[in-house]
Amino acid sequence: MSTYYNKVKDYLLNLEYNIIKEDKAEELFVVENPDGGIANLIVDCEDPVLIVEGVLFELKSENPEIYKALLKKNREIIHGAFVLDESGKKVLFRDTLQLENLDQNELEATLNSLEMLLSEYSEEIITYSKL
Repeated sequence: MSTYYNKVKDYLLNLEYNIIKEDKAEELFVVENPDGGIANLIVDCEDPVLIVEGVLFELKSENPEIYKALLKKNREIIHGAFVLDESGKKVLFRDTLQLENLDQNELEATLNSLEMLLSEYSEEIITYSKL
C-alpha cells in the first residue's frame, strides 16, 4: 500500500464523503455524498495519479448531437470532463490529479466541480439518458 492511500482517505473523510467501499489491495475507494448528488464515485490511487471517476448515465443509442453537446460542455467544466467507457455506451465524469503533490484543496476542487456539474446540468443529463 502506498503512502498516498491513507492521505487520500483522510482527505475524503475531512471533506465529509461517505466511504461506502474501500479496497486496500487496489488502493481505491467508492464514495458518496448524497447532498451533492454524488453516488458510487470511484477514487483510485494509481500512482503516479489519482483517478476520480463515476458513471453518469448510459447511452441508449449513438447520437452525434449528444456527443457534440457533451464536448461543448467539457469546455465549461472547471475540473474533470465527460468521457466514454471502453464500450462507448456509458458516459462518465473523470478527472486525474498528480498524487505526489496532492493536497486536500485539489481533491475538493474536483469533487466540487462534479457537484456543480450535476446541479447545473442535471436536466440535460436526464434527457440524454432517455434518448
